[in-house]
Amino acid sequence: MACNIHDESVSSAATCAYETKPQQSGIDIEATTLEMEAFRGPRKMNGSVSVTQKDEIGMICMTWKDVWVTASNRKNGSKSILQGLTGYAKPGQLLAIMGPSGCGKSTLLDTLAGRLGSNTRQTGEILINGHKQALSYGTSAYVTQDDTLLTTLTVREAVHYSAQLQLPDTMSKEEKKERADFTIREMGLQDAINTRIGGWGCKGISGGQERRVSICIEILTRPKLLFLDEPTSGLDSAASYYVMRRIATLAQNDHIQRTVIVSIHQPSSEVFQLFNSLCLLSLGKTVYFGPASAATEFFASNGFPCPPLMNPSDHLLKTINKDFDQDIEVGLAGTKSMPTEEVIHILLNSYKSSERNQEVQNEVAVLSKKDTSSLDMKRGNAGFLNQCLVLTKRSFINMYRDLGYYWLRLVIYIALAITLATVFYDLGTSYDSIKDRGSLVAFINGFITFMTIGGFPSFVEVMKVYQRERQNGHYGVTAFVIGNTLSSIPYLLLVTFIPGAISYYLPGLQKGCEHFLYFICVLFSSLMLVESLMMIVASVVPNYLMGIITGSGIQGIMLLLCGFFKLPNHIPKPVWKYPLHYVAFHTYANQGMFKNEYEGLRFASNEVGGGYISGEEVLRNTWQVDTSYSKWVDLAILIALLKNVGMIVVYRVLFLVIIKIKEKMKPVVVSLSCMSASPKRTIQVLENPNATPLH
Repeated sequence: MACNIHDESVSSAATCAYETKPQQSGIDIEATTLEMEAFRGPRKMNGSVSVTQKDEIGMICMTWKDVWVTASNRKNGSKSILQGLTGYAKPGQLLAIMGPSGCGKSTLLDTLAGRLGSNTRQTGEILINGHKQALSYGTSAYVTQDDTLLTTLTVREAVHYSAQLQLPDTMSKEEKKERADFTIREMGLQDAINTRIGGWGCKGISGGQERRVSICIEILTRPKLLFLDEPTSGLDSAASYYVMRRIATLAQNDHIQRTVIVSIHQPSSEVFQLFNSLCLLSLGKTVYFGPASAATEFFASNGFPCPPLMNPSDHLLKTINKDFDQDIEVGLAGTKSMPTEEVIHILLNSYKSSERNQEVQNEVAVLSKKDTSSLDMKRGNAGFLNQCLVLTKRSFINMYRDLGYYWLRLVIYIALAITLATVFYDLGTSYDSIKDRGSLVAFINGFITFMTIGGFPSFVEVMKVYQRERQNGHYGVTAFVIGNTLSSIPYLLLVTFIPGAISYYLPGLQKGCEHFLYFICVLFSSLMLVESLMMIVASVVPNYLMGIITGSGIQGIMLLLCGFFKLPNHIPKPVWKYPLHYVAFHTYANQGMFKNEYEGLRFASNEVGGGYISGEEVLRNTWQVDTSYSKWVDLAILIALLKNVGMIVVYRVLFLVIIKIKEKMKPVVVSLSCMSASPKRTIQVLENPNATPLH
C-alpha cells in the first residue's frame, strides 16, 4: 500500500515503514516558526542525523499477545477481566477499543499503558517495536476519562505552565511558548484561549473544550504513542465528533505519525468512520479485531447484518450486550431470534476460526520480529529549580483566584477576631484577667488554627491535578511540595497578621513589638502546621469528606492533650502524656504564647490584704508550664531546627515520604500479585511508563 504523505520533503522510506491508510483530515492548521521546522525535512549537521529523521525512525508499533488480566478480591477470589487478547497498533492509525460497559475496554487500555492497579495481575506479552521495554517519558501520553484541571486557570495558562514543566531546559521560554500556542491551535482552542477552565465559582469552557485542553497538555512533548480513555464521555454528538476528529488528525497531520489508541463507548456513525482499526470486546474476549469498515461485514457473514440507516456502532454494541438478556434478531428479515449469550458465543467462535484472526496473528508475529529501533531516547523535563519556580507561580495564581482557598477563611477569621476582641476587650491586670488571658490565647491557638481545615477541599482538587501530572511524569514529588509550600506562605501571613492584630491589641495583651511579633510567628506556625497535617491526610484519605473527618479527629485529640483543658501534670501518663502530649503541636504553641503573655507582668492577688502575683508564678502554678527554657525554644520546635527537626519540616517531609512510598510500593505489590499467576502464561509486569526520576 502506498502511504499518503502530505509533505514531499519527508522521507518516504521512513514514513512507509508501516503500512497505513491515513485519512485526509481536511483541517488546515497555522503553524508557528518552531513547528514549521519540523516540516522542512531531514537535515544533516556535521554528519549527524537530524531531529526530523530521529522522529521518523522513532515511530512506535505496539503488539500484544495472549494478554490476560485478573482482578483479586478477598471476598470473591479472583476474576478474569481480559482473556487471551491479541492485537496490534500501528503508527499513523487510530485504533478504537469498543464494547459494552464492563467488557474490559479501560482495563485493556491501562494494561497497554502500564497503569494497572495493585489488585490486578497481568500475564502475556506486550512488545513495543518488537522489544519488551517500558516507555520512557515523552514517548507516550495518557489522557484520562476525567478532565482533572485547575479550574482557575485560563486555557492559555494551563497549557503554557504545563509546557514550562514538561519541555526540557534546552528549549528557550519563547520556544516553549510557541509550542504551547501551536498545540492550542492544533486542537482548535484559539477562540477560548483567554477563557478560564471554570468550576463552581465561575462559568468556563464547555466539556468538549475541557477534553481538548487535557489532550493539549499531554501532546506538548509530541509523544509517538497516545492513549485516550473515553474521550467522548459526557459530550453531545457534535462535541464528540469534533474532539474525535482532532484526535484522528493527531495521528496523521504531521511527520510524527503517532500511534493513537482510544477506548470509546457508542460513537456516532461519523465518529465511527474516523477509526482505522477496531478492537471489539465482550466479556473480556475479542469479538472482532481488524479494519473498522469491515466490522459490519463480519457480523453480517455470521447472520447479524446491520439494518439500513442504523449506526454501525449501535448495531455492534446492541448485538453483543448481554446486560439486558434480550433476544437478537437473526437475518435480514428478522424472523428468527436468538439469546444474546448464544449470539456472543457464535461471534467469538467465528472470529477464532476466521481468516481475520489468522491475519491478526500473522501481523503480530511479523511486527514482533520486525527489526525496528528500540526507544532508547529519553526526553528530559524542565530542570528541578525551574519546576519549583513554575509550580510556585501556578499555585500562587490558583490560590489567589480560588475564593475558598484563603479569601473566605480570611473573612471568617476577621469576623471571629472582632468577636474575640469585643468579648475580651481591655483585659487589664486584675486577678480575673489571669484566667481570661489564658482562655483567649488558648482559643486563638486552638480553634482558629482548627478552622484551617476549611481549605482542605481546594487542596484535594490540587492533589487530583498533581496525581494526574505526576502519573504522566510531568514533575517530581519534591518540586510539588516545595512549590505548594512557598506559594502558600504569603497568604498564610495575610491570614495570620490581620486577624492576629485585631485579636491582640483590642483585648490589650502584653504591649511591645517583640511580644506581638512572637504572637504572630506562633500563630503563623500553627496555621502552617495544620495545613501540613491536612496535606498528609490528603495523601492517605481518598476524598475530602473523609479527609475533613480524619483531620478534625486528629486535631481534636491534639487539642484535648495540649495542657489547657486538663493540666499537664494531671494527664494520664501512659499513651496520653507520653508520647501524645508532646507530639501535639498545640502543646508548644500554648506554652510559647503563655510565656510570651505572662512573663514580665504582675497581677492583683485575690488574697486578703492585696498583693501581687508575678507572671512567672502564674505559669508555674496555674498553667503548669515548663519555664526551664525560653519561649523561643517552643517556637523553634514548631518551625526550625533545634536538637531535632522542627514540626513543620517533619510534617512536610512526612507528606513527601508518604507519596513516594505509595509510588514505590505500587509496582512491588503488582509484582507480588503476579507471582501467584498461572505458570502456563508468560508473566510481564510493566511499571508506569511515564514515570520520571524522583527528585
